[in-house]
Amino acid sequence: MRTPHALLTAAVTAAALAAAAVTPAPAAGADAAPPPGTYYVQSVVTGLNAADASGTVEQHRPRGDEDRQQWTLRPDGDGHLLENTDSPGACLGRADDRARTVSCTAGEARWQITPLGADRYALAAPGTDRRLTVAPRPADAIHPAPLSVGSGAGDLAAWYLTPADVPGGPMPPREQRTLDQVTFLTAHNAYANGVDGGFAPPFVDLFPNQSRGIQQQLADGVRGFMLDIHQTPDGAILCHNSCTLVRRPVALWVDLQRIVDFLRARPDEFVTVFLEDYVDPGVLRAELDRVQGLSEVLYRPDRTGVRENGWPTTGELAAGGHRLLIFTDHSREADRSAGLTRDTFGVMYQREWTVENHWSMGPGVGSSDWSCYSRWYDANTTIPLTRTEPGFRPLFVMNHFRDAAVASTATTDNAKLTDRARRFCQPAARKKPTYLAVDRYDLGNPTAAVDALNTYTYP
Repeated sequence: MRTPHALLTAAVTAAALAAAAVTPAPAAGADAAPPPGTYYVQSVVTGLNAADASGTVEQHRPRGDEDRQQWTLRPDGDGHLLENTDSPGACLGRADDRARTVSCTAGEARWQITPLGADRYALAAPGTDRRLTVAPRPADAIHPAPLSVGSGAGDLAAWYLTPADVPGGPMPPREQRTLDQVTFLTAHNAYANGVDGGFAPPFVDLFPNQSRGIQQQLADGVRGFMLDIHQTPDGAILCHNSCTLVRRPVALWVDLQRIVDFLRARPDEFVTVFLEDYVDPGVLRAELDRVQGLSEVLYRPDRTGVRENGWPTTGELAAGGHRLLIFTDHSREADRSAGLTRDTFGVMYQREWTVENHWSMGPGVGSSDWSCYSRWYDANTTIPLTRTEPGFRPLFVMNHFRDAAVASTATTDNAKLTDRARRFCQPAARKKPTYLAVDRYDLGNPTAAVDALNTYTYP
């Protein structure tokens, strides 16, 4: 399971954070506001949405058209109104230094919307410098939920006005699609299948996340593989939580060899591996050295100008033969202290190249939580799903699974994958999911969601 551990509290590189945190200068000639329509008012800093909470306006985890988070933008005199779609006549407004919902006829409902560049806006009380603002983050805590109105500056007073329904653009031919335009079926805990070997202690192994081995997953169209690796005297071994009492566990190099062999036989395919990584960097390097042909297919975005120029096309990747991307959830800072960083041998630090939503929708049975918010938003780390950098859009890993894999629940959840991706997670991240990660991909037809998302591009 993609569960958090202590290393997730470490920050991404200073360069990535700096690029994400800079508020651009106002764009010359830009329109003062987007066209009328239904929008989410989304914090640039947190990626959370302004929501009407019984009259108080707070930032909440994005929940699509639920939780009173959608606002209808329309011009009003020399300003604009944002009317809550669930409460006709109630607009996002102000009461002293607090953001409140007020009558749309009140002067406190009008906002002056000013472009800041890069699709970001400031919302100010007309004729003043009092802006809608996220409160600063206290020490050892996340940003407070209530929004304020004051002399805010910088990204705390910067907002995305994200359309609730974005018409997609035409999808280029397959070989002309950039990597961030494509959506891949991804198997959560792909190794926990009960076919290739053991993956958990007795009784826990009664609930495999998948029901088919890695080779069959590849044949079925799975192109993203989430793998948990633990350190044992035998190297980096695939186990859930711990390898204690696990019978016949599989070594990482064995599954990577299966993937490399597949790619060598299928030169038009691209595969991504996500490591939930509990091993020392030297152990991981030794494990990768056992995989024959790995260097021939390994893709290194850190060496090809991706952060400056964006992701390459799938045709370019195929032509270069670089078709296996490996991520670790480990911390660069922790590896520096150990004296060896994983990207020196081709394993990329995931938080530098992707965004990812929270890893669970809830318990294995019962109701689910479809809110779509960053996995890396807590008291020590703030990496919103909306993070972008000039010229570079991170890949978006969309998790769509529960704490435990129950077949009947997975069937129901997977059948709703397209709806959650389009209505909840796509606007929450302001980008289309690159990876749709599910349990029991053989149930509920999640491939239909992958096919649907691969018919259009997100602006």
